[in-house]
Amino acid sequence: MNDGNSKSPSGDLGVLLDGKYVSEKVKVQIAEEAAEFLSKTGRKPHLVAILVGNDGGSETYVASKMKNCEKVGFKSSLHRYDNSVTEAELLAKIEEINQDADVDGLIVQLPLPKHIDPEKVTETIDYRKDVDGFHPVNLGRMMRNLPCFIPATPYGILLMLQEYNIDTTGMHCVVVGRSNIVGSPMSILMARNANPGNCTVTLTHSRTKDLKEQVLQADIVIAAIGKKNFVTADMVKPGAIIIDVGINRETSTETKSGFKLYGDVDFDDVAPKSSFITPVPGGVGLMTIVGLLKNTLASARKEIYS
Repeated sequence: MNDGNSKSPSGDLGVLLDGKYVSEKVKVQIAEEAAEFLSKTGRKPHLVAILVGNDGGSETYVASKMKNCEKVGFKSSLHRYDNSVTEAELLAKIEEINQDADVDGLIVQLPLPKHIDPEKVTETIDYRKDVDGFHPVNLGRMMRNLPCFIPATPYGILLMLQEYNIDTTGMHCVVVGRSNIVGSPMSILMARNANPGNCTVTLTHSRTKDLKEQVLQADIVIAAIGKKNFVTADMVKPGAIIIDVGINRETSTETKSGFKLYGDVDFDDVAPKSSFITPVPGGVGLMTIVGLLKNTLASARKEIYS
């Protein structure tokens, strides 16, 4: 485990919170537990994904989830639909999967076509198989600090803070962005009576007055606003912990893939002022799949819901 005391080789950056290192370490642990589960029950933890349409980003994310399931010894299944699928057809499939005792976790990849209500889809998923952690039951239990499936990206961030032994007690955490997927649940988790947690939390967004001044007060900045290099060095106080959730893709002639990823934080300028910082890529994004896998394993083992 990293003790958080070593600086990067250049000596002028904060400690890199290495998502690749942490995610691989946790996946080894998950694989061992999945093998033990298989030996005891004769079955593998089973994650089912539903993908609608041919969005490039969604295709990549789902493929990564399926690949990682295989890597840790899970069973995975993918149900694909084109954009013409009706809401009724999709909801009927979800209900069918809800009733399948062999399925431990169900995710429906977003975004969905405009004629399908994502809230209705989320609420139709059995909360006991909601390993994305978006169902109102899981969100409500999370707010009350009860056992639940935590949304995968916030869960991954908590695991990273734990791995680096970062005690957040008493810190001022400023979350930039209020999405239901990251910002809002992250603000709840960091305020809970737990570690990581026990922070004083400020939840900011695009309409926050004096946003720069708010962020400048932060001991921990969690940037999840979806805008390239939004958090700049003049918004960060020396020694702050920087968690960059942003994944902003732009076309580029510099890479083989034809695109380049940027975070919500101006890494080059902010890193020298930080005590800890996540890179993009190689940071929070890799931890999201770990949160999903841990939720799926917990579901299979009936750790939260019987």
